[in-house]
Amino acid sequence: MAYPVKDSIKPFKDKMWLASPTMHGEELKYIQEAFDTNWISTLGANIEGAERAVEPRIGVAHAVALSSGTAALHLALRLAGHKLYGRPAIGRGALEGRRVFASDMTFDATVNPIAYEGGEAVLIDSERGTWNMCPEALERAFELYPDVKVVVMAHLYGTPAMSAQIKRVCRAHGAILIEDAAESLGARYFDGEAWRETGSLGDIGCISFNGNKIVTGSSGGMLLTESAGDAELVRKWSTQAREKAPWYQHEELGFNYRMSNIIAGIVRGQLLHLDEHIELKRTVFERYREGLRGLPLKMAPYDAERSTPNFWLSCIILDEDAMCPQERGRCEASFTPVHGKSCPTEILKVLADHNAEGRPIWKPMHMQPLYAGNGFVSINGDVGADVFRRGLCLPSDIKMTAEQQNTVIELIRRCFD
Repeated sequence: MAYPVKDSIKPFKDKMWLASPTMHGEELKYIQEAFDTNWISTLGANIEGAERAVEPRIGVAHAVALSSGTAALHLALRLAGHKLYGRPAIGRGALEGRRVFASDMTFDATVNPIAYEGGEAVLIDSERGTWNMCPEALERAFELYPDVKVVVMAHLYGTPAMSAQIKRVCRAHGAILIEDAAESLGARYFDGEAWRETGSLGDIGCISFNGNKIVTGSSGGMLLTESAGDAELVRKWSTQAREKAPWYQHEELGFNYRMSNIIAGIVRGQLLHLDEHIELKRTVFERYREGLRGLPLKMAPYDAERSTPNFWLSCIILDEDAMCPQERGRCEASFTPVHGKSCPTEILKVLADHNAEGRPIWKPMHMQPLYAGNGFVSINGDVGADVFRRGLCLPSDIKMTAEQQNTVIELIRRCFD
């Protein structure tokens, strides 16, 4: 154990997951329909049905169902390059040799597709109010790299970024804004005129239905756009760019990225429960906030006046003066407990010892070996590195009972005793 225990708490019998799928039964109806009609590949009523369900919910004209959120981001970047620079030559990406600004503290799927298209990511530091892309750092980045015309903005852990400010900066510099809403489906943001859902705030939106997302298809994602022409082009690219000819005619590079009718069926059933899942996620967040009150830590921040997160993952950040002395970067596996102090490494180990899954905050991309040589723009110190050092994600599964969550809370409290 990483801390002295007076009254032992037994490990959970069943794994307490960070976030796992919650199925309801309606999904089976759509899956059975696909089997009964023998449409189980990348054609069928479920695909169109899932697209038609997402469009009015998020408030976009066109949704294109794809195999993953990463595929959506890839085709969004290819589409942006195509619109800015024209069709790329075979063997070259649509952003070949060009820089793209991207959120720094995010999962690497936000940034990797830039490289897929031959571009170079310049990473933009976070701001402390939402942990998302800092608009001031983005403005500074345009001063340093005035030729950049594409920005990828992520909404971290279901919390909307400062989208209105970021969009204004992009507009001022003639840049296309791609919105990575993979973690924030159902979250809302007030853009100064109306409340809008994430995925509809940029020029191109991307969402995910990965297994641990707030609604899931086991996999899958969608690209969102207001342009019918862009939607049709993305559908073409996602089915190997086959031309409309009586034979298999190919004039440009394509991809096998279309969503299957089976996955789309799961998505259709899951979407019926999106609001229910958001409310349950909110309950988990609020229970943590109340149960951890008085400890030297804070829940992940968000702008309550301008946004409503979907609370996908409940995260905390420890106060600086509550960090154990040996936490200078990351603790080793063993350390000496200090009364009143703790660190993410200790808390995560205690949770793991009790069969509960926590997770470190996303390690910022500029700290990753893969992108260590890329440009990084910050104006208030390295915010992302600081949040990574002091923050962590707590078990946030909506099937977790109040009693189970209270046990997790007690384990965290003991780390400071």
